[in-house]
Amino acid sequence: EYLAKANDFKYSIPTYTEHKAYHTFISGFPEIDSPEVFGLHPNAELTYRIKEVNGLLETLGETQPKGGGGGGGASREDTVYAKASELLDRLTEDYIEDEYKAKLMKLGGLSIPLNIFLFQEIQRLQKVIGKVRFILTQLQLAIKGEVVMTDELQETMDSLSDAKVPHLWTYTVAGDEFSWILPTIGLWFSSLMYRDEQNRTWLNNGRPTAYWLTGFFNPNGFLTAMKQEVVRSHNKNNKSDGDQWSLDDVIDRTDTTNMERAEHVRSAPQEGVYIHGLSLDGAAWSKQDQSMVESEPKKLFVPLVILFVTANAKKLQDKVVLQTFGPDGPYRCPVYKYPKRTDRFFVFFVTLKCPNGKAPAHWILRGVALLCNTD
Repeated sequence: EYLAKANDFKYSIPTYTEHKAYHTFISGFPEIDSPEVFGLHPNAELTYRIKEVNGLLETLGETQPKGGGGGGGASREDTVYAKASELLDRLTEDYIEDEYKAKLMKLGGLSIPLNIFLFQEIQRLQKVIGKVRFILTQLQLAIKGEVVMTDELQETMDSLSDAKVPHLWTYTVAGDEFSWILPTIGLWFSSLMYRDEQNRTWLNNGRPTAYWLTGFFNPNGFLTAMKQEVVRSHNKNNKSDGDQWSLDDVIDRTDTTNMERAEHVRSAPQEGVYIHGLSLDGAAWSKQDQSMVESEPKKLFVPLVILFVTANAKKLQDKVVLQTFGPDGPYRCPVYKYPKRTDRFFVFFVTLKCPNGKAPAHWILRGVALLCNTD
């Protein structure tokens, strides 16, 4: 009700000359400002309230006692032991370096940029798998009293008991990001399995027709490797006329497609890549018009269609953008790894078409962004 009143309130510049009249005018302002006053969509209020509630629930959870269970039910230690067994059963097998190196050689070897990238991703994922397996095994031994319950193992037990991700699974001792940031152990573990599936499919069957960008530790490195391959291909095809590019000469070029899901992509592009898994925050997407539109009420995130990403020379890109999007240009939509938008989690920019009558400035005020993870 209070938000409806705020939305209906019409702000204007007063023309009074007396102090009392100004005071009366200002007193009539709604207690809560509508998000639309600041150029935001009404859904921004919902986002704010969800964050408030989540923060409250997290605080309440931290006040709960961590002692063992009572009564006739299973103890807390028994419950965590069973959870650890379940996770160990689901955990993927280790990557054997000699084996995946041999498979990479069949894919062209480590002189190919995207093969180098895959090699690095597998190495990082194996570190996560190894740490998870070791900690869960040690935790079970500690619960049985066979090894000492260290502070790290105690924190792991507390986290699993609360369905949260243990700190050491996400961050290094120095505080750097070790894996990926998700709020619950279920989401985190599912992400591990999906990442592993993408890596093994690529390793065993060759390059996928579309890549799940969310599933990479280093999406920026993936895009850099893609650009290196485009530059090499361009220079090879234009060797005779002297039109040679360097990596510093090119920038990302992005185009939306009519394909909605990865299974709709029948074949990979001749150069560049198709990516999927990005979600629009602050806007929706019209497949018919191939442009952004206003978000639907109470619908915070909308999947973006399959995105084509390649590289183009900086000197040519301005002309391409002008021909494609007209004088107003597209909205340069930032892509972030997580909903927390910081330079640390920024990936790259995607050019998105604006609908008629709503220039890029409108979507800047809306705070529109693309997210790899929405949780």
